[in-house]
Amino acid sequence: MAYWIHSHREERRLKRELEITLEKLEGFKNPKIKLEQYVTPTKLAAFILTQAKIFEDIDIVVDLGCGTGILAIGAALLGGDSLGIDVDHEAVSIAKKNAEKIGVNVDFFVCDVKDFCCKKEVTTIMNPPFGIQKRGADRPFLKKALEISKVVYSIHSAGSEEFVKKVASERSFKVTNVWKFKIPLKRTYSFHEKEFKEIAVEVFRLAKLK
Repeated sequence: MAYWIHSHREERRLKRELEITLEKLEGFKNPKIKLEQYVTPTKLAAFILTQAKIFEDIDIVVDLGCGTGILAIGAALLGGDSLGIDVDHEAVSIAKKNAEKIGVNVDFFVCDVKDFCCKKEVTTIMNPPFGIQKRGADRPFLKKALEISKVVYSIHSAGSEEFVKKVASERSFKVTNVWKFKIPLKRTYSFHEKEFKEIAVEVFRLAKLK
């Protein structure tokens, strides 16, 4: 896996290589609706990770609510010291197996995001709950990320920009980039009627003000 990106061609190549590798990862066996567990689409994960590499943000990377580990593992593939935390024991077990399968070293821990502490400033790359099942479920994740990080990449449902900017500014961060996507989510729960559902999301890069 290339560590440096010098051209758009190399950027596309790196993104494609990431997609191919991340497609090999195992998803949730028993996704829990109360935790809003969905696998981050590989194309979206590869895009975010590639952008983080371009911005030279891949150093010490934390994935809050890592699920089965796609973002943490992707960061490790790009040379980062990577850490993933999740409250779900089963998801963390799968994440550990995924990292072993790909052949990267990632530290995974079972921990509630509110209880997580970190002594070093890190880059957080995460896909928190959107708050569909529980309103404001993404707030503890965003607050913790802004507490421990120098840079944050975070995925939110469309229409979250005002909320994200407000929380960021209250904690001396600024939104430097907003990328908007429509992504396909695979049928995950029994009440889903279609094999895929397209949803609109926003990806934010937030940087700590100096």
